Amino acid sequence: MKLYEYSACELLEMMRNGKCSSQEILHDTAERAKEAQPTLNDYITFNDEANVEINIDMKLPLAGIPVAVKDNISTKGLRTTCASKMLADYVPPYDASAVEKLKAAGAVIIGKTNMDEFAMGSFSDTGYFGEVRNPVDTNYSPGGSSGGSAAAVASGGAIIALGTDTGGSVRQPASLCGVVGFCPTYGAVSRYGLIAFASSLDRIGSIGKTVRDVSLLHNIINDRDVRDVTSVDKFFSFNLCGGLHGLKVGVPEELFSALISDEVLTSVKSAIRIMEAHGAIISRISMPSINEAVKAYYIISSAEASSNLARYDGVRFGYRAAESSSLSDMYKRSRSEGFGDEVKRRIMLGTFVLSEGYCASYYKRAAAVRVKLCREFEEVFERCDILAAPVYPRAGIRLDEKLSISERCAADMCTVPSSIAGLPAISVPCGKSREGLPIGLQLIGRRFEDSRLLDAAYGYELVRGDVYGRA
Repeated sequence: MKLYEYSACELLEMMRNGKCSSQEILHDTAERAKEAQPTLNDYITFNDEANVEINIDMKLPLAGIPVAVKDNISTKGLRTTCASKMLADYVPPYDASAVEKLKAAGAVIIGKTNMDEFAMGSFSDTGYFGEVRNPVDTNYSPGGSSGGSAAAVASGGAIIALGTDTGGSVRQPASLCGVVGFCPTYGAVSRYGLIAFASSLDRIGSIGKTVRDVSLLHNIINDRDVRDVTSVDKFFSFNLCGGLHGLKVGVPEELFSALISDEVLTSVKSAIRIMEAHGAIISRISMPSINEAVKAYYIISSAEASSNLARYDGVRFGYRAAESSSLSDMYKRSRSEGFGDEVKRRIMLGTFVLSEGYCASYYKRAAAVRVKLCREFEEVFERCDILAAPVYPRAGIRLDEKLSISERCAADMCTVPSSIAGLPAISVPCGKSREGLPIGLQLIGRRFEDSRLLDAAYGYELVRGDVYGRA
């Protein structure tokens, strides 16, 4: 195996045993990333400084491990574009809190990964720098919006990666690319330095080859940060046992609807049976508000996007149109030229649902659905430890497949409910389609019980069998 094919935990052990050096790992991974870039388009910017000879303290938890960072997370001195013309030349003067912690842990930032523009999308095809391709089959989308991060890890162009998850943007690409994607409890990872899409939903998540890798990465970035008022005290500890015996697993019937393909249903149900065979206690549950979650999500997220992106006016931030006849014309031209179609659509939707006369009809009703769904989750977790469901309705979406806006939104049906409630959730590979495309199992945990959720995912990973050539 090439060094970039190993997991982060395996490489750290190999370095400790003198079987390879951090420089060898970085060289192999960087070469692989640049080799795959013309085909996958998974990076926007490579970090040239990563190629400088490094001297890493091997006592650090991520000593010399190459990490990719999604391009909406600020990196000091390294271009951060949000895959948008609006920020095509923006170089942050500071690191995001999560990036600070990665560097302090000895990680090497290998580059910034491609994505949907401002994280708005599910296919990594709305960005200014072009669509990302799935390394499993380049005719297919890697999912979005963290498609570049998932594709980089799956192809060997990064060992682990940071992504962001607003409505499923870590879990969906992880499922479609055959890697592990973890979205933590809201507030577990500081959003300082994350360029905002929807502030009450945005979370920084971890992508890796294994559950142990994402647990290791999350343990480093999970900490209190006074610069983010929603940040909470560190509550996670990297101590995986993998026991499934006695684990109470709820299966929401609303997430196993007719919209889920037979291949996905078969793989996910098989995964649940495997957990049951190893001691998990399975129960069927119902959460009626799940059926309204996608509608509520798009209203709330678009409203927050409209507010957050108002700052990009050609004066204070971002791209400025070359010619304009007045100040208002400059605003209009800068925003029209700087934003892509999907971002403009969501800004307009958000502005509409917040406007006088419509706020009560749309935004307040969506907020009420959110409260009701959170209450249903709380009731369910009185009886269950975790929930199990699909991640994505299908095994893959071809890049040349033209889906309507409503079809694209409906595809988020499995991941949005836990996003609205701020719950931790993870995607773990559980099977393949007839075409060999990956399928993910989604596990959802109670708020602040990220450790239990990751331990359950690790337990499944240990017993699932040889799905992708590695246990």
